[in-house]
Parts: sequence; C-alpha cells; structure tokens
Amino acid sequence: MAESIKTDVVIVGAGIIGLAIAFQVASDGRDVVVIDPNDPGSGASYGNAGTLAPYACAPVGNPDVLRNLPSLLVNRDSPLAVRPAALPALFPWLSRFLWQSTPVRARRNAYALAELLKDAMPTWRELAEQARLSDLIRYEGCLYLYRGKMPREDGEWGARLRNELGVRQERLTSEEVARLEPALPRASGGILFPDAAHIVDPAALTGRLAVAAAAKGASFERARVDRLQPQDGGQIRLACSDRSIEAQTVVLAAGAWSRDLAAQAGEKIPLDTERGYHIEFAMDTCPIKRPVSPVDLGFYATPMTGRLRVAGTVELGGLSAPLNPKQTALLERGVRKLFPDLGAVQSRWLGFRPSLPDSLPVIGHSRRYPNLIYAFGHGHLGMTLAGATSRMVASLIENRNEALNLDAFRPDRFA
Repeated sequence: MAESIKTDVVIVGAGIIGLAIAFQVASDGRDVVVIDPNDPGSGASYGNAGTLAPYACAPVGNPDVLRNLPSLLVNRDSPLAVRPAALPALFPWLSRFLWQSTPVRARRNAYALAELLKDAMPTWRELAEQARLSDLIRYEGCLYLYRGKMPREDGEWGARLRNELGVRQERLTSEEVARLEPALPRASGGILFPDAAHIVDPAALTGRLAVAAAAKGASFERARVDRLQPQDGGQIRLACSDRSIEAQTVVLAAGAWSRDLAAQAGEKIPLDTERGYHIEFAMDTCPIKRPVSPVDLGFYATPMTGRLRVAGTVELGGLSAPLNPKQTALLERGVRKLFPDLGAVQSRWLGFRPSLPDSLPVIGHSRRYPNLIYAFGHGHLGMTLAGATSRMVASLIENRNEALNLDAFRPDRFA
C-alpha cells in the first residue's frame, strides 16, 4: 500500500526557489514538505554562473536580439543555438518570444523585471543572514567587458534601459578595467555593476539552505510527482509512484518540469527550456575577483572556491537530448581568448533553465485552485530572485496584507 503523508504546505521542486520558499514558510511555523526526485539544488541551481544580478532588467527578448537574430543563428561562435529536431515543438514558444521582443513589449517586461529586482539584494542579504549563508557570497560587483569598440552610452538598448530605470552602472575606460582586473587582456572598456554579487560555491549554498530549512522543521521527500489531484475538501493530493502527499497548499516550483503539472490544473503556460552549459578549470587562485562577461562572447567567467566556472550560451532543444559538445567547446574557445594559459577543462555540465517568452516568471495563485501557487520560470534569474520570490510566496500563503502587485506575473497572462 502506498504511503500517505498529510501536511500544511508541499513545495514541488528543491531548486534554489523551492528551497528558499521552504525556509521562509517553515520559519513562519508551517509544516512543510519539499518533494523532488533529485538531491536539493542539483539542477540549474547547481550549475549556473553563480551571479546575483540585480542589474539584469533587460529581458532576453529585446530589440537588440531581434535585430541581431540572423547573425546569432548562423555565426559559428554565437551564444545562441537551436537544435533542428526541436524546431517544430519550439515554434509556438519562438513565435511568442519574437512578439515579446518588440520595443513596446520588451520595455513593459523590463519594467516588470525591475520591480522584482529592486528587492533582490535586500532579500538575499536577509535570507543569507537568517540561514547562515553569508560566508558564501562575495559583494565585488560584476563586469561587462568590451573587447571591441566600446559602444556609446546610448548605443545599446539594454544600457539605455538601465539608465532609464536607475540601475547603477559605471562606464570604465581601458585603464580602469586593467586596474580593476589586471589579469584580463587589454580591452576597450567595460561596465561595472557595483551592486551585483556572486556565490563562491552554489552546491554548498543550496545544500546548507536545505539543512537550514530542515532545522526550521521542513522535511524532504525524494520522489517524482506524477499527478496533481485537487480534492473535494479543498486540499490537493500529489500522487507519486510509491506515496501520496495531501496538503492544504501546494507550491509548484519545479523549474523546467513545471509545465506539465500546471497543465493538470488547467493552466496552459508556454514554459520551455533553455539548455545552459558550464565548464570548470581547477585552480587555487582565480585570475579574476568578480564575474566577468565578455559581451561579444556571451558567457560569464566566475571565480569560485578552487575553480573558475565559465557558464553561458543558450541552446533551445528540450529536456531529453544529451550534452552537446559543440556548446562546451564554444565556451572553452571563448574563455581561452581571455586566459590562453588555462589548463585542461576539469568538468562539463548541462542544465535546464525554465524560460518563458517574456522573460518574466510565473508567480501567483492558480485561476482554478486558490491553494495552488506557482513560482517558476525565472530563466537566467532564478538564483538572483530566490529571496524576493520566497518572500512573495510566503506572503501569499499567510495572506499577509502586503502590497504585492503580481499582475505582470499572473499564470493566466498568456491566455
């Protein structure tokens, strides 16, 4: 007979979003169960660039991308790739993405992102202090590196947008870049985002956050949710192969795997997957102090404990295809343009970013079931927005009278 568990709150997904929500909700005194088929933090939360990027208000779909799309698709060294076999399934998502990249829509999406991002760092500092994670975060900013001609201050859509939204960004000369990061090759200039930070060990951070949530009373179940079954009494039952879990409230935070479960609740959400990659080089001392993104190469090089991580690229192609060695080779060619003397690649990794066409996450109640809450689709900003999202979801669960304007993130905005 299958085991049956009853609790106040079930969180589906043990990535950084689910873990942060578990910690916040358990801290509020709720009985919390987190369910995931894998170890906590072992997916995209493990393998990302490790940056906390409050400056990243420009959506992935924007006029610059729309204008440069032909070259992005044909250039051998482009950070964007599409697996041809996946094109038929991707076509609806790509159509929406192009529509959201037009100037008016992209600007609207940017303003919505900026509203989320304004609380990203304060909520992360609070979460890190409460969960005792502060030693894993470095507040050194992030550097955009321009190897070619430095653009005019108003020459890029993203830069104009950040100015409009009041994002702190400092334009650096070649000499200022060299003083900031002397190991980098000569560049024409850069943009420093001083309010950014980075995590020196994402796996350690998610592991310790899981421990902190458990210390507050959260429990963890290792299983895959097969069916989401609303009950007559208002509860929701989650059916797994060998157990069922019944809860007053369910939070769906399963990242790239959230779409099918949301569909069982009647929500047709156009979530798809960006396949992201990283490679790592073992070293005792990294050549840089902060994340560096060479803008023309489209990746981040991030100093981490005992290694340099090089993360980036966007490959559209679903969840089932294996790692594409062309993508990791692209990262290796790119980083060796910065640091030619790097040793052999220590590790290669593929993960899945849950992405929506407008670059905005889904946060809020289900239309049909008020006790089903969505918190997924954060794309490139899952780590950055974990603190802010967890606070919002905890407020929704507790019905706290806070000024939460979640209209831009409604699950039904695509209807």
